[in-house]
Formats: sequence, C-alpha cells, structure tokens
Amino acid sequence: MIANAYQILYTIALIVLAIGCLMAMIRAIKGPRIADRVVAVNMIGTMTMLAIAVLSMALPHQSYLLDVCLIYVMISFLAVVVLSKIYITVHMDKQEKAQNANPMVSYAPTEDGEDPQTAAAIEEGTASPAAQSVQKGGC
Repeated sequence: MIANAYQILYTIALIVLAIGCLMAMIRAIKGPRIADRVVAVNMIGTMTMLAIAVLSMALPHQSYLLDVCLIYVMISFLAVVVLSKIYITVHMDKQEKAQNANPMVSYAPTEDGEDPQTAAAIEEGTASPAAQSVQKGGC
C-alpha cells in the first residue's frame, strides 16, 4: 500500500520535472537574450539531475543512478561555465567593435582652459545653463 503511494508520488514528480524541462527548453530556444538561454540550460541540467535522483529512488536496486546523477551535475556545471565564458567573450567583442565604430570625440582645451565645444555652444545659445555657468567660472 505505502509502496504503491510512493510509486504514484515518484510518477507525479517525474511528470512535473518533465513539464519543467519542456518549459525551460522553450525558454532556451525562444530567448530573447543569451543570459536567458544560459539560465534555461542550467535549469534543464538541474531538473534532469532531479529526475535521475527520483528514478534512483523509484527503481529498486538502482542506487548506481546516484553516481550517474553526481557525474551529470559536474558536467552540467562545466557546461554552464563554458557557456558563460563564451557569452562574456562575445559581449566584450561586440562592445569593442561598437567602441571602434563610434570612438569618442576627443578635444583639447584652449590655452586659457576653455572647452572649445562648450564655448561654441554658448556663443550659439544652445549650451545648458550649467555649462554656461561653468564656462564663466562659476561652480
């Protein structure tokens, strides 16, 4: 009687984990960002590990599944670390390319310490009041 109740509980747990894995798979495919995909892959790995642990409890004399579960956890962890490293590298390359495409305009102040761009904006009347105050020697 109790063994039958445990089998029902294990079956329900496996069904819930399978639904969770499917939902995480949809998030991994759909995105929208790479970080969402990495988290979804991590969730899939965690839920798979839980499913293996539940199976080791549900199947009699299958305790070796716990060893498989531990190995799977280590592989899943390494996969997330590698995906994170790839994501960081791609992100840094994109930032570097964007910075090279739009370098910041550098300028040199005039001999009296005035900023030529701000001085031109003040003359045109397009500078902000704060820039006008700073240019005139105010705080």
